[in-house]
Formats: sequence, structure tokens, C-alpha cells
Amino acid sequence: MGIFSRTRDIVAANFADLLDKAEDPAKMIRMIILEMEETLVEVRASAARTIADQKEMRRHIAKLDQLQANWTEKAELALSKDREDLAKAALMERQKAADMAEQLKAEVQVLDDGLRASEEDIAKLQGRLREARNKQSTIQTRLESANNRYRLRDAYAGPKTQEAFSRFGELERRADEAEGRAEAMGLGVSKSLEDEIAELRQSDRVDADLAALKARLNKSEG
Repeated sequence: MGIFSRTRDIVAANFADLLDKAEDPAKMIRMIILEMEETLVEVRASAARTIADQKEMRRHIAKLDQLQANWTEKAELALSKDREDLAKAALMERQKAADMAEQLKAEVQVLDDGLRASEEDIAKLQGRLREARNKQSTIQTRLESANNRYRLRDAYAGPKTQEAFSRFGELERRADEAEGRAEAMGLGVSKSLEDEIAELRQSDRVDADLAALKARLNKSEG
């Protein structure tokens, strides 16, 4: 069974309330749109049948009008020949055609009223359908935004990210241990002759830089 039972239900429907109560708003709005589209097709099909019926009735009315003219002509001919009985019979047939034409015209008027109601229903349905599609677009946008936020949060705070950073910590710890082992290898090892001479040269350069600096300061003071 559909969400709506007739066009009036669709026009009076509170979409916001329906969506708030739905477990799956996206699915609910799709169902609403589908049922509205189907109803719109049915209303248009009914209007098309009404228009076709009107056309057929108007053709019959035109034929009956022509028939009335023919019976009038025959009545006039009969009177011209002093056949009042035939003239009266012809006028009776003309009246029958006139009565049928009036009945069809009344039915056409009823169909006109129904067609105007159908036009109003179609306009209302199209308006509600646009509203429903706008809500569908809004819901889709919200769902995409929520999914994007979830993916971003999962990227920087999810279990996979935490696991990756945990592995980075393990690698850093292994690097620290490797560097510690390398430094430990140098503890207690005596310096070579070349190392001591290099230290002396470094000390001479520092002494020379210090002497030059003192000389500049003394010169500026003098």
C-alpha cells in the first residue's frame, strides 16, 4: 500500500513530519517522489481521457445540430406541400435531436468542470513534487557531508590511523635503540693519535680566533 491514498493526501502531506518519523529519510523521500510521480501520471491520463470524451461529444453535438437543421428543412418542405402531419413529425424528430444535443452539452460542461479540477490537481502535484525533490537534494547533500566528516575523522582519529602512529612509535624506538648501541660502542675507547692531533689543531684555531677578537677590541678602545 502506498504512502498516500489520493491526490488530496499528497497536497496536504507534511513532508517534514513524515521524514522525521522515518527510520531511513532518504528511502522515504524516494518513495514519496515515486508515488507522487505515479499519481501525476494517473491524473494526466485521466485528464487526457476527459479531453478525448469532450471531443467526441462535441462531434456528436455538431452532428445533432446538423440533424436539427435537416429536420427543419424537411418540416418546411412538408408544410409547403400541405402535409402538416409530416411537418409535425419532422419537428418532433428535430426536438429529439435538440434534446440529445442539450444532454450532451450538459455532460460536456460536467467534463469541463472535472478538467479544470484536474488542471488544479496537476499544478498542485507538480508543486509538491518540486518541493519533495528539493528536500531529496537537501537530504542527499546532508548525507554526503556527514559521510565526508566521518571519513575525515576516521582519517585522523580512526583505529587505522592510531595503529599507523603506533607503528611509527615502534620504529622511532628502534631507531633510538640503534643509535644508543652505536654511541655505546664508543664509550671507554681511547683516542687515536690522529684524533688527539685534530683536537690540538681545533684548539689552536679557537685560540687564534680569540686573540684576533681581543686585538680588535683593544684597538677600538684605544
